[in-house]
Amino acid sequence: MSLKTKSLTLVGLLIALVALIAAGCGGSDGGGAPEALPSSSCQAIEYEGDGDPDYLIVSDLPLQGASRTQTVQMVDAIRSVLKQAEFKAGDYNIGFQSCDDATAQAGKWDSGKCSQNANAYAANDKLIGVIGTFNSGCAAIIIPVLNQAPEGGIVMVSPANTLVCLTQASLACDKTEPDKYYPSGTRTFARVVPHDAYQGAVQAQFMQSIGIKKLFILNDKEPYGLGVATNVRNAAESLGIEIAGFDAFDPKASSYEALYKKIETTGADAVFLGALIDENGAQLIKDKVAVLGPNDGAVKLLTPDGFFLQGTIDGAGPASAGMYASVAGQPIDKFVGVAKEFADSFSTEYRDGGVVDPYAIYGAQSALVLLDAIAASDGSRGDVIAKVFATTVQDGLLGSFNFNENGDPAKASGAVVAFTIAKAADTFETVAVLSPNPETVAAAGGK
Repeated sequence: MSLKTKSLTLVGLLIALVALIAAGCGGSDGGGAPEALPSSSCQAIEYEGDGDPDYLIVSDLPLQGASRTQTVQMVDAIRSVLKQAEFKAGDYNIGFQSCDDATAQAGKWDSGKCSQNANAYAANDKLIGVIGTFNSGCAAIIIPVLNQAPEGGIVMVSPANTLVCLTQASLACDKTEPDKYYPSGTRTFARVVPHDAYQGAVQAQFMQSIGIKKLFILNDKEPYGLGVATNVRNAAESLGIEIAGFDAFDPKASSYEALYKKIETTGADAVFLGALIDENGAQLIKDKVAVLGPNDGAVKLLTPDGFFLQGTIDGAGPASAGMYASVAGQPIDKFVGVAKEFADSFSTEYRDGGVVDPYAIYGAQSALVLLDAIAASDGSRGDVIAKVFATTVQDGLLGSFNFNENGDPAKASGAVVAFTIAKAADTFETVAVLSPNPETVAAAGGK
């Protein structure tokens, strides 16, 4: 072998060595297709673009239990957005996995599953964004893990988390909240739905409008249930509604008749349940009617969005009739413009022309926010986070909004700041669509 040939061979070996070292360093900008997340939680990677995906995004939602009717539509809405975008975000090819944070045993989100998912996301160097969660208690577990993930953290955009304390401090929060969710010091969580100070304000305003004078509030001691119960209490007091009591219930109890007999002695003319339907909600409703009478009678029953699903009516049966439930957003028939176009197309493609759940619109808007941020970024996790927080949506699926420094919708109009109050019959029937007064929102948040 000549000296020249030896030199060329050496150069070639050095180039190959440098390439090997670079590949071994990994990082989200490395070559190769993303590695799939565990099948124990996630469906297979979905991708219909050219070549291989550059990055991976996931949805993290409870796909078992009473919430499934809503969350399946949310996943399909995310798929629809990706298909319309041809699985691209700008110059980047995007793969998608749908992940489940529920277990069959729990019949709802499970803390162990949320923790397992979070660690899997953080360890996957091609995962660049998460759409979720549905339940705020699960978000409280996942957010701090993603916040400390390599390369600046992983952004999470939620279509449904409403717990105030995830993003800002209030009298209803622990003194460590929200800072404990962001140990890196950088915010990595944003949501396209208003927090529960808004829901608490709407509930209180509605209670006042139907003449409620004395309210008893129950909660399940979980982050969401206790949080929204506290927001309702604060807002109701600010409007002059007397709080007859504020108490916790055991979600595993076989009967609540003794609890309702205690409430009966207070003279309350309404009961609010700060909880999820999954927390033995059907039994709570049945026993309320057994002791305090029908929900459209002398003692009204009001619930938050944790009960706003068909499973509540199916589970509680005739006892659910006349109960009220609130949910962020507006009925699907109130959406106009691009949101109506999306809903009509989605109904045809995924629902055989059937009814679209409003949460599907929130899922789609979350996906659009994330894809637009990825498209505008340099492909790094840290820059995707920055681009999410720099987002301005003008006349989007939920109206117009941007995100404040906490990750909450700001300068919002349209469905982002609307709430629906519905009454249970065979289905939930809309009674009112309201936007809360800023003063009552502030009171609900303990300010």
